[in-house]
Amino acid sequence: MAVKIRLQRGGAKNNPMYRMVVAESSCRRDGRFVEIVGNYDPCNKIEGKQLNLKLDRIAYWVGVGAQPSDTARTLINRAKRETAVTVSA
Repeated sequence: MAVKIRLQRGGAKNNPMYRMVVAESSCRRDGRFVEIVGNYDPCNKIEGKQLNLKLDRIAYWVGVGAQPSDTARTLINRAKRETAVTVSA
């Protein structure tokens, strides 16, 4: 069973909202998932409200072998950078 961390689309037409989920690679994009590990709202322009991830749970799933998709990997790295800037400030 290969596990992936990927985005699941929600929201209305022309107003997307995404959940970052851990799912089996054989499941559909918006199908069954194991756990929700965050959300991403690209239409929300307020600083800090666009991306909300549980980095500890993502680290756990990556540690047990889950592979993030390209987009999920980019968002995870962005969240890590934002967290590092906030902690050091």
